Amino acid sequence: MTQPETADSAWKGLYRIGGAAILIAVVIFRRNFGAEMMGFRGFGIFDVPATPPSSAIDWFTLLQNNRFVGLALLDAVDIVNYALVGLMFLALYGALKRTDTGAVTVATAFGLAGMAVYFASNQAFAMLSLSDQYATATSDAQRSALLAAGQALLAIHNPGAIYQGLGIYVSLFLVGLAGLIASIVMLRSSIFGKTTAWMGIAANGFVLGYFITLAFAPALRALPHVISAPFRIVWYVLIARRLFQLGSGGS
Repeated sequence: MTQPETADSAWKGLYRIGGAAILIAVVIFRRNFGAEMMGFRGFGIFDVPATPPSSAIDWFTLLQNNRFVGLALLDAVDIVNYALVGLMFLALYGALKRTDTGAVTVATAFGLAGMAVYFASNQAFAMLSLSDQYATATSDAQRSALLAAGQALLAIHNPGAIYQGLGIYVSLFLVGLAGLIASIVMLRSSIFGKTTAWMGIAANGFVLGYFITLAFAPALRALPHVISAPFRIVWYVLIARRLFQLGSGGS
């Protein structure tokens, strides 16, 4: 009789860390938190503009008037989210490497590479620094230089534009592909249930579908993220539950 597959018990500490990290990502540091804030605009919970700014001067003004909203719309929360998801991929590597070492290694590498690209591409805190300098600038020449620097940063990452910088797309694609590969490995493993695997396939499949809508129907580009969100939340919760079980010695 074939022995049931087991996760590497030497990774128990990382399983617990990964489980906690992904729960924090679900509850607090969710991806696209800025878009969620836009949805609450009508309730008066946040002083959010009707549309995200698109120019450097508009971003500078928003950051000076409301730093929290400005940073949220610049996707600063996503920086933390990607770091937490990176911890999840490391924990999944330990849990799934006996199932398919090659595939889960590729998934982990893609996930961490996507995280690194996003760190380099997100310009939220650089824009905040320029905004503060602009507010204290004493000459038109200084202000013009700072506005030019701000526009250069927006060419790398501008959440207010339809087409953002290349790095944002590369990071999203790599992390989505990593999640899809890991979910397919889960489907062949007895460590995670089939439900967890299919939730991950749906969540990450719809994320990758974003690039199709972006290319051929940009007006619908938000739809894949909206559809993906509930699948992703369930996927994360199921992963966290299983990682905690593995971290406590569960089979």
